[in-house]
Amino acid sequence: MRTISQPRVSRIGAALDWSPRIMKLTSVLGGILSFALLHNPIQALSAAIPPGQTVTLAWSPVTNADLAGYTVYYGSASHMFTNKTSVGNVTNATISGLVGGGTYYFAATARSTAGLESGYSAEVAYSVPTTLPAVQLQVTPAKQFVLTVTGMIGHTYNIQATQDLKTWIVIGTVTVGAGGSSTFTDTNAASFSRRFYRIQG
Repeated sequence: MRTISQPRVSRIGAALDWSPRIMKLTSVLGGILSFALLHNPIQALSAAIPPGQTVTLAWSPVTNADLAGYTVYYGSASHMFTNKTSVGNVTNATISGLVGGGTYYFAATARSTAGLESGYSAEVAYSVPTTLPAVQLQVTPAKQFVLTVTGMIGHTYNIQATQDLKTWIVIGTVTVGAGGSSTFTDTNAASFSRRFYRIQG
């Protein structure tokens, strides 16, 4: 019987509490041959949060001789893993492209050289720090100003404009979408010789 360990994802400093899962794969080659993926705990797993919208998961190695590597699964809803990344026989993986203000859920599996995969580890959640709101400006050929606002997902910001940096007026609002940004077009920009913008919220 070939065995491969099942990793467990955990928060920083949290103790590991393994729970075994058994999967059976069968093939017929003159008979039925069953392989079971058995539980064999690793010593520790931790998550370090580097600057930016990334998270790094680290773990102690699994001791199976036929271990090929690990796969990290993640998504924005509990037990709904819409993304995955496969890594070799290493003890860490950095997941990038996370959106500030969002919460992500992670689980991991171990893979054998024969292509067998363990069950999911226990799930761990990570809330990405909220990014400070920011605005970028782009001018269209029709002299309209398109403002791209980045900030906390689901939050509504006021778009303010001024000519003298003293008197600010609200010219519109945007609600930041799931991608972490939303756009607003100032269709009156061409009516002013100069115009300054800021966001508030």
